[in-house]
Amino acid sequence: MEIEDIFSNLPTLETERLLLRKVTLNDMEDIYSYGSNQEVSKYVTWETHRTLSDTKAYVDFVLSRYENKSIAPWGIEYKENGKFIGTIDFVTWQTRHRAAEIGYVISSDYWGKGNATEAANEVIKFGFQNMDLVRIQAKCFNENVGSARVMEKTGMTYEGTLRKGMVVKGEHQDLKMYSILKEEFFSQL
Repeated sequence: MEIEDIFSNLPTLETERLLLRKVTLNDMEDIYSYGSNQEVSKYVTWETHRTLSDTKAYVDFVLSRYENKSIAPWGIEYKENGKFIGTIDFVTWQTRHRAAEIGYVISSDYWGKGNATEAANEVIKFGFQNMDLVRIQAKCFNENVGSARVMEKTGMTYEGTLRKGMVVKGEHQDLKMYSILKEEFFSQL
């Protein structure tokens, strides 16, 4: 299985409340709305969007990833109102090792309602069923209690802390590492 096999035509995934689909230029206002929120950008690797042109640069980057058949995010649309509320993706995929890492961001208006968990469960299921993965992992900053809780609710196991595991916004960050194996995921369904 190769990256192009999946990402040459990123499929739309659907859950009870969410549509996971390609990002489009029409999503820019909603992306700017959460991307410019410092509470949302506090625990991610990217800088807070200061202008709509920051958001446009991000959307252009994502669209180029689709065009180049590279790993790219799903946009998360809340079906009830059609709002674009975040993104989720495989931030890395080691095809040889059949392992990948997911990452996600959700608008603070939709925090604490199970949306990130619902999206993550669907992407994890997709990875195990369609990408021949045996391990999926995720990391978060030590202070990001909400993200750690999402990982736990998907059935991931805390493996440890990567001390000063990444430089983000000029500072070393400790990262909590979680993972789930294919057999663990399907045994909990």
